[in-house]
Amino acid sequence: MLKNATTLPHRAKPPKSTPLFSRLGTLLLLIAMVVAFFISQLIGVYIAGKLVLPAAKNATMGDIFFFGSNNGTVVSISIMIGCLLLVAISVLLIRVRGGDIRQYLALKPFSWALGIGMLGLLLIFMIGSQALTYLLHKSPLVFVDPLYQSVSSIWLLIFAMVIVAPIYEELIFRGLLWSAIAEQFSDAAHAGHGGAIVASLVTSVIFAAIHLQYGLYEISTIVVLALIFCYARIKSGSLLLPMLLHVINNGAAMAQYLAQVA
Repeated sequence: MLKNATTLPHRAKPPKSTPLFSRLGTLLLLIAMVVAFFISQLIGVYIAGKLVLPAAKNATMGDIFFFGSNNGTVVSISIMIGCLLLVAISVLLIRVRGGDIRQYLALKPFSWALGIGMLGLLLIFMIGSQALTYLLHKSPLVFVDPLYQSVSSIWLLIFAMVIVAPIYEELIFRGLLWSAIAEQFSDAAHAGHGGAIVASLVTSVIFAAIHLQYGLYEISTIVVLALIFCYARIKSGSLLLPMLLHVINNGAAMAQYLAQVA
């Protein structure tokens, strides 16, 4: 007597998410956003320079860039202009590719308990960095001197450097670019946190490298700082936490600078 064949239950495979950008698209995106970062700064300085500099009407473009980049009011306004341009570009790219902006940029709440823990990690970094800076006799914020001396209102400079700059820098590096790189390694062949690690390393190095106003020592500390922001992004699953940490870091650095020049 033949036994009825038993059918083993078939385990359905989870649907594979399609990356918003291809491998080549991600590389081009990386290059394009770095270029856009610098171009937006130039556009911002030019527009703000034309509005603020007293002799801008008869000045050449080169003069506007030269004098504007050392004027605190011009730089502050240019940061805001650059923020608007880069946020618009990022949103447009995600929409054109058919992605969900809030999901792709991880714009969602985070656990406050985790936030406090990450703040503790940031404080440890800031204390260690400050001690090392003191021992090596470094002055990482020396580039702020001409901006502080020429800005029309110190609160304008604080708002631009402490609030606005962290928002669009995080949106680009720990948001758009981080997600684009991480999703390239999200399949079964790259199990675990491979995508997050690669995305964190690549975006942190590039983020540090674009800070041309700093020396090699400062850039190396920015790499570590960027990795902390990436860790916060991974642990919380939210871009809002690294944004908050970035604001706190810049605020502490600005407060220290103002205390020294007061």
